[in-house]
Amino acid sequence: MTDVLAALQLDHLDRLERCYDDILDAHGYAGLLIYSGHPARHYGDDQEASFCSYGHFQHWTGQAGWPHCWLLIRPGKRPVCHLHAPDDFWHLPTSLPDQAWVEHCEVVTGRFETPPKPEVDGPLAVIGDVSHETARALKAKLNPPTLLAALDEIRVCKSEYEVACLLDANRLAARGHLAARDAFETGGAELDIHLAYLQASRQRESELPYGNIVGLGQHAAVLHYQHYDPSTPVSRRSLLVDAGARYRGYCADITRTWTGPDTDPLFATLITAMETLQQRLIADLRPGLDFVELHARMHRELADLLVAHEVVTGSAEAALANGVTRAFCPHGLGHLLGVQVHDVGGQVSGDGHPLPPPPEHPALRLTRELEAGMVVTIEPGLYFIPLLLAPLRQEAASHDVNWPLVERLAPHGGIRIEDNIRITAQGAENLTPRIE
Repeated sequence: MTDVLAALQLDHLDRLERCYDDILDAHGYAGLLIYSGHPARHYGDDQEASFCSYGHFQHWTGQAGWPHCWLLIRPGKRPVCHLHAPDDFWHLPTSLPDQAWVEHCEVVTGRFETPPKPEVDGPLAVIGDVSHETARALKAKLNPPTLLAALDEIRVCKSEYEVACLLDANRLAARGHLAARDAFETGGAELDIHLAYLQASRQRESELPYGNIVGLGQHAAVLHYQHYDPSTPVSRRSLLVDAGARYRGYCADITRTWTGPDTDPLFATLITAMETLQQRLIADLRPGLDFVELHARMHRELADLLVAHEVVTGSAEAALANGVTRAFCPHGLGHLLGVQVHDVGGQVSGDGHPLPPPPEHPALRLTRELEAGMVVTIEPGLYFIPLLLAPLRQEAASHDVNWPLVERLAPHGGIRIEDNIRITAQGAENLTPRIE
């Protein structure tokens, strides 16, 4: 642990204590118990699914893989972490990391499949994956919505410590992306590429912040493609890798699209054009910018790009009006990033009012104005998705699409370019290293 990172974490914890004290006082609670969660067991089996700690537990501790732990917060008192680390010859007990928060908190080790009995002089709340029976036994209010909304809001803007962790997560992920590209260039199958990513980023699969997306050719048109084909590809037209890493709980979320020896020259040109489009959007990020409007601007620029490269033969205005760009890019431009890949607070205003996505862009996960301290992804895309393109052939907009060219490009799947961006008072800082 570096002295600089330790100092940043202590500042982060001081901020959390002040915020939690104010929020608990405002909501009338003398204490809050945060449960890290527990792994789910497969039905009819004795094996458990991969586990990830609750986000608000991670916000304090940075520990993504600690089940059955409880963090007690009381205004004006030292936080208490009840660390589930029973004596066990089947499994290695959890050990404490060399991190500043360990000294900042009181740590009690033991067996905590059932919660500790907290000493609280007044109303208690408990948050996390807790049963109503457990909450009743604790005489605690379970997951109060207004309290949760207030706690979510303090995660929207990141501390300097959180940004440092996000930077390190990005560095780990960038190593993985370079290794994935190299595995692709040497003829690797999707499974080989995925394993190369894990090795270079020094992660086991259960530690990933989300399942890696490794799509060769047409598989890149499946936005959340979930398989790793073990067979050697017949052709190497393209590779899309959407993959991240964790550092102290904080997530990187990076996507790159690569050309191969069998790439159509126009597809390579489109990748370069999408990279340029993404960088233009990043250059204009600033506090006060309406993210919904930025998403709409992405579609306007995508329409111009499609027309410029003759994928669309009509006007850019007509492509927008007829929903053509939504068929080529159905997802949102980006989302908040933190201890969760799709971090909390993206669809509410700072004072708690819901901000649902517009009906024409239902997948947009970030709908509020940008603020200094937010970390967001910027990930424009261009895909050839048969399920979305097929309806266009039946509509008037069909005449605006160059179908022979679309069919030529379709075996490449699609393009997504994604970086992780910190919003600053002056504009924006790209946390993602150059990957080339």
